[in-house]
Amino acid sequence: MRLTHVTRGIVSRQVAARDGQPSAVLVLAACLLAGVSSAALSAARAQAAGTPAPSAAVPSADDIKQREQELEAVRAQQKSTAELQERLKVDIAAIGQNRAKLNQQLIETAAAVRDIETKITEAEARLLPLDAREQEIRGSLDSRRSEIVEVLAALQRVGRRAPPALLVRPEDALQSLRTAILLGSVVPEMRGRAERLVADLDELVSLRKSIAAERDRMAADRDKLKAEQTRLSTLVDERQRQQSSFEKDMAAEGARAVELSHQVDSLQGLIAKMEQDLKSAAEAAAIASRKGAPAPLNGKPNLAALKDPGRLSPAIAFASAKGLLSLPVNGTKIRDFGGSDGVGGVEKGISLATRRGAQVTTPCDGWVVYAGPFRSYGQLLILNAGGGYHVLIAGMERISVNIGQFVLTGEPVATMGSTSRVASILAANPSQPVLYIEFRKDGTPIDPGPWWTANNDQKVRG
Repeated sequence: MRLTHVTRGIVSRQVAARDGQPSAVLVLAACLLAGVSSAALSAARAQAAGTPAPSAAVPSADDIKQREQELEAVRAQQKSTAELQERLKVDIAAIGQNRAKLNQQLIETAAAVRDIETKITEAEARLLPLDAREQEIRGSLDSRRSEIVEVLAALQRVGRRAPPALLVRPEDALQSLRTAILLGSVVPEMRGRAERLVADLDELVSLRKSIAAERDRMAADRDKLKAEQTRLSTLVDERQRQQSSFEKDMAAEGARAVELSHQVDSLQGLIAKMEQDLKSAAEAAAIASRKGAPAPLNGKPNLAALKDPGRLSPAIAFASAKGLLSLPVNGTKIRDFGGSDGVGGVEKGISLATRRGAQVTTPCDGWVVYAGPFRSYGQLLILNAGGGYHVLIAGMERISVNIGQFVLTGEPVATMGSTSRVASILAANPSQPVLYIEFRKDGTPIDPGPWWTANNDQKVRG
């Protein structure tokens, strides 16, 4: 509190202009003001005015205004969401029963959601070192506050005792000489301190601008993400509504699937049980077997077939899709195939730590043969990709497809929660959601590494 009075006294006075002294004074005053917290300045002003500092329990006019602005922002967002949903209803009505158009909209929107998730994650990564550097500079300024006070106090004393005018009082020549000697020894040191503080403050101002710009971009991306998620949710609901029109007994099938899952102890047993006993899963498995592997084009996978959103069977054979599949979620790989599973066993798949609420898409075309909870895996999705291959995805909070449904590469199928739901990973990562992915050939787990695209390491972010 004493600092504010000292600073005001110095800024308001004309200090003797000797060796750039006024510049050093003003710079140090600005440094001091930048180093003092807003709460301390408020308390100091209140004490100087003879009034008590405002209590944290009583909201100020600024607090009330800020809350009103936040409320208006929420109302505006709600209005924007409602308008978006109305526009989506019109779009969906135009799509009608055109499955290809609906699938295309789903895939494009899911891709947009994942792209925005990546941008937000990258912005958060860029903010980490910026925030750390800002705290470092602030800590340095705080630790030198006593030094700042000492220099300002010295400058204030010099300002109050300006050198005497020799023409008016020649008898003070000795005092003038002593003052000049004192300033000659003190001012350079103070100037050096001021320059160091100015450099720190310049960097601090630059950091604040960079942080503000990053946060603005991230806020804009979050708004885009909410809009795209709303759009995606509406499209998914429409897809499932159309799907349900063909599968009237979907709820009964789902209940039957959960009941069957309680009768088996292994994933292989679950797959076999589902494809044998459950109508929708059995039909999906039969179609997968009957369709066989798509014929290659000139000995290579026909990638053009992937652009057909109306297809009802895999565009390319799973065995020939090596190096072509994208990971189903944005995340950081924390466990790899063949590594330790943390409980003395060997990993049969890979695990990705993801963002909370991250979008999960299918890595390949396939038929859903199971969708629901299963033992320690949490929510489990099993796809029959044809040719004896199965893709297992676990750890999601919510699955948005039904058993028997055919899904396309990149189509949204699930959403992550806020914590890990796979029991084997829960102990090591209790606060971060983790997605588990496993590939099987004729019931045996295989290394999924060769199937992922070469640039997955660049695309996948945590």
